Amino acid sequence: MLNLIRFFQVIRIKKLLVHKQLFLWAAIVWAGIIAFFCLVQLNSVPLGSVSNIDKYVHAFFHFVLTSFCYLFLKNKMNSLNNYKPLAFSFLFSFFFGIGIEISQELFTATRHADVYDVSANASGAVLAVAIAVLFNKKRV
Repeated sequence: MLNLIRFFQVIRIKKLLVHKQLFLWAAIVWAGIIAFFCLVQLNSVPLGSVSNIDKYVHAFFHFVLTSFCYLFLKNKMNSLNNYKPLAFSFLFSFFFGIGIEISQELFTATRHADVYDVSANASGAVLAVAIAVLFNKKRV
């Protein structure tokens, strides 16, 4: 009987580890997507008629990045306090966005750093944090 319990505990732990790693890999892949689209020349991409659509794209990118980081850290830390994973997720997304903007200025000839992009990045990260806080309050 004891061996059967251990067997199911091992299976449960493996499933949890896969679940945690899924969010980590999603965050890494998403960060790579952000870096690719922010550092590659995209002059031939039709952006439509929405003014400042790139700011919405920046906000979306960092909303998703912050969400993936939060889900990974929340599961990794296993704490009831959700504010530490939220703070780390926000800070990572914010400084990653600043790093991308600096990279655009230093390493590309067609892209330039923009303070408004940084604020759009922060807006997406703040929105992700706000939704996570609201969702966690409703669950408690």
